[in-house]
Amino acid sequence: MLASQTFLFNLDPQLIFDVLLMAVAIFVLFLIASNLLFNPARQLLKDRQDRIAKDISDAKEASESAAAMKAEYESKLKNIEKQAEAILSEARQKALKNEQRIIDEAKEEARRIIKHAQEEALLEQKRAMDDVKKEIVTVASLMAQKVVSASIDAEIQDTLVEETLKEMGDSTWLS
Repeated sequence: MLASQTFLFNLDPQLIFDVLLMAVAIFVLFLIASNLLFNPARQLLKDRQDRIAKDISDAKEASESAAAMKAEYESKLKNIEKQAEAILSEARQKALKNEQRIIDEAKEEARRIIKHAQEEALLEQKRAMDDVKKEIVTVASLMAQKVVSASIDAEIQDTLVEETLKEMGDSTWLS
């Protein structure tokens, strides 16, 4: 009876033992494969998840940094506009001062030119007066020659010169 003894569903005890042994071996292989294959795959997925989370946090930090840099840039841009306006204002003031200085220098130069021209005119007037005096002396000497040639005596000649001088006036000789 031993040989004909059947177990469940007419299965042989050796077959059941082999099936159970194979089930245990498969379970052990599953645990070993789980440790060798599934754990690295899980670790790979965990690393990927951590890397994505890190990338997201880096992106947020970069976005915040960019926003801060933008605010700083806009602040500097406003400051630069203020500085540019200050520089332009200062340049305008300097230009006005230079304009006034140039005008003053031009007026002074004009005064010097006018003064020099007046001095030149006075000198020219004196030269003209000297030339007139020389002409008068020449005319007087020609008259004197004519008088001498006409045999006029010295008294008549002196009288003629005095009369000529009186006609010309004392102011002509004095100037």
